[in-house]
Amino acid sequence: MKRFRFGLQRVLELREYAEREAEIELGKAVGALTLIEQHIAAVAEDRLHAAAERFAPGNGLAEMQNYDRYILRLDQTRDKLLMDAAKAELVVAEKRDIFLEASRERKVLDKIKDKRKGEYRKFAQAEENKELDDIAARMTRN
Repeated sequence: MKRFRFGLQRVLELREYAEREAEIELGKAVGALTLIEQHIAAVAEDRLHAAAERFAPGNGLAEMQNYDRYILRLDQTRDKLLMDAAKAELVVAEKRDIFLEASRERKVLDKIKDKRKGEYRKFAQAEENKELDDIAARMTRN
């Protein structure tokens, strides 16, 4: 019995490659979004500490004004990071759609391959059964 050979194997391999590449790009996009979210958390923590230190005993008016300016800068940084996060979420959504499409395309070919493999096995089994029947018939004639 000859081995099963899927005629679209090269196409399937290309689609698997495209799916892997899309998955890598999605991972990069999620990583970038996670990094931005970490920066937002760090800025929030810095702002919390600065707000607590602003009115600490022993701080003069100049130090309080410095803390106010620092807090203002942290707020501006947070706002910029939030805008960056929104853009990064759009990129993640786009990359996720690309990955899902590549995955669907690969799964279609996988299903076709499985179906054809099943058909091949049925055909090969039928051929083998015919051959065994012929051998058995010849042996009973002799």
